[in-house]
Amino acid sequence: MDVSEFDFDLPADLIAQQPTGDRDGARLLHLPAGSLSIHHTSVSELPAILEPGDLLVVNNTRVFPARLLGHRVPSGGAVECLLVARVDPGAAATSTGRKAEPGEEWWEALVHPGQKLKPGARLAFEGPSTIHGEVIERRFFGRRLVRLWTADGSPLGAAVDAAGHVPLPPYIRRADEAADRERYQTIFASRRGSIAAPTAGLHFSPPLVAALAARGVEIVAITLHVGYGTFQPVRATQVEDHHMEPEPYEISEPSARALTQALESGRRVIAVGTTTTRTLEAVARAHGGQIVAGPGTTNLFIYPGFEFRVIRGLLTNFHLPRSSLLMLVSALAGRERVLAAYAEAVAARYRFYSYGDAMLVL
Repeated sequence: MDVSEFDFDLPADLIAQQPTGDRDGARLLHLPAGSLSIHHTSVSELPAILEPGDLLVVNNTRVFPARLLGHRVPSGGAVECLLVARVDPGAAATSTGRKAEPGEEWWEALVHPGQKLKPGARLAFEGPSTIHGEVIERRFFGRRLVRLWTADGSPLGAAVDAAGHVPLPPYIRRADEAADRERYQTIFASRRGSIAAPTAGLHFSPPLVAALAARGVEIVAITLHVGYGTFQPVRATQVEDHHMEPEPYEISEPSARALTQALESGRRVIAVGTTTTRTLEAVARAHGGQIVAGPGTTNLFIYPGFEFRVIRGLLTNFHLPRSSLLMLVSALAGRERVLAAYAEAVAARYRFYSYGDAMLVL
């Protein structure tokens, strides 16, 4: 299957640069099951659309301020470092010949300006506790292996939280603002570890959750820490040649029990977001269709032809052309139907991407 089959035209002014005023105030494009119709409504109407007994599954990961802005040492030139994934220094030592010093962490990162930041380059990021860094190794697609430590020996995580910036996606063409620290988190966010928000969950507010509970809709949380792999470009020309990067997940015992009970009783499981979808389907594939508790990693790539074992519905935002996320939605609802829905969303001037509107596939 050619990647170009997942292309579409999107006017730049439809890419949302700011969130809606109310979390549940976004527009909702609903694709009902067993019908070719398209319904236009709002996220606040979810309690009227869903049925008693439905199980919504959300991702409770929390975004950390992974974008560090600083300078080179000693030249003072500006540098940017996006922390992509923490690396076990012991595993990396084989290729680098380096050993980690006490108190430091090793990270795979995207850095700018990449050409100037060669192994040995020193970095500094000012904050309540200054973070120091050194580039250790070049990696593929412009990445670097860097080691980080604090000047005063304080915990690095706290220093990053204080000095870092919210890692807004590059299509949001503005600097992050103080409000983004709260608004680019879901109300379910409790497990620190993502570099991007599970954006479908951004639409939920406490009143909406209460209304869903009153309707008899159950909500459970699982964790998948969103990494660069979720959003990495599909560089292959054939869909089947694309490979996802592994991302860590965890499912608690109570959530696994709730999911198992829903599946055994034939109730609908509706994923809030593509990250939730991939986690549930990966676990089911690994355990004979069953959802089991525990941690793991997944690099599951879902595209048309995939057989879903768990979810029967999906709430998601509108995604980039040619992206793995668009391919996942197409696997569930059908490529032609999804692209037709996207064309109607463009014509109706829906807002796209992370801070945009939503689509419900049932």
